[in-house]
Amino acid sequence: MTASPAGLPPLAVSLGDPAGIGPEIVVKAWLALRERGPAFVVFGDAEVLKSAPGWSCAPRVVKVVDMAQGCGIFPSALPVIHQGLNAPLQPGIASPLHAEAVINGVRSAAEKALSGEASGVVTAPIAKAPLYAAGFPFPGHTEFLSELCAQAPWSGPRGPIMMLTASDLRTALVTIHLPLAEAVRRLTTSAIVHTGLVAAAALTRDFGVAHPRLGLASLNPHAGEGGALGREEIDIINPAAATLRAQGVDCGDARPADTLFHADARTRYDAVLCLYHDQALIPVKTIDFWGGVNITLGLPIVRTSPDHGVGYDIAGRGQARAESFIAAVHAAADMARRRAAA
Repeated sequence: MTASPAGLPPLAVSLGDPAGIGPEIVVKAWLALRERGPAFVVFGDAEVLKSAPGWSCAPRVVKVVDMAQGCGIFPSALPVIHQGLNAPLQPGIASPLHAEAVINGVRSAAEKALSGEASGVVTAPIAKAPLYAAGFPFPGHTEFLSELCAQAPWSGPRGPIMMLTASDLRTALVTIHLPLAEAVRRLTTSAIVHTGLVAAAALTRDFGVAHPRLGLASLNPHAGEGGALGREEIDIINPAAATLRAQGVDCGDARPADTLFHADARTRYDAVLCLYHDQALIPVKTIDFWGGVNITLGLPIVRTSPDHGVGYDIAGRGQARAESFIAAVHAAADMARRRAAA
């Protein structure tokens, strides 16, 4: 039997947008992990998985199971809890007609994690536009999962906070999918403090860091040059660092972002608080473009995903790389083990 995290139930994988590269990277991940795990069960259309590119010379073995069977089946077949599509599928073509299946896959995976039948959730990529066209009311995965978990008990500061990881770098985002001008307008001391508290707690609970050290990126060039290049560091950002320190979190004042991510600098913190989307994602994708992982912090369930989108331009062609998805599976399993041992 393939091992699940520390003898825990298998991970629950949502297939994401079936017209994207999700089916292909899920298949490639199973081929890479089937001998030693971590084990996972997929929520999605079994026929889509059977027809996905990526099988190489391996037999296309997909077996419809229930959650309890997942670990036992995993070495010999890709286990799937079948959730059929409502409309025909054309790889690379977005359709709001697939939205119900996409949403149900995420919801079902989260429900299994909340019930303890799954040790965590790994989500394959979704495209937001076809979901919005079908009436999906959430900005994305992160907010939807937060709503699904809203009534579940949780100790410690609650997210969701987005963290990106690659190699020895972890970046936690204060603002996420906002136009840059709007991100700056929404930047507050309280938002930075909240991100820092969630990140520090997650570093201990999910990453095994006993005494977390947080770095803090500046907004302005040269960290504002004492106010000559902007006052946000003085008025908003450094007061947040002071508040975090007063609450027992090791967090330094803002440092210029252009000197915060090189190899020597990364030895000085366990995660860095970044103020806007690209400030966090550019260094992660520069360090490890193919292996980055998106992790949601501060939820009562473990949730990870690959750090890339649906890849409509290469969907169905057998060209998708699965390293990021495989890394996301390993990250979810590691987090689940740590939570179970706590």
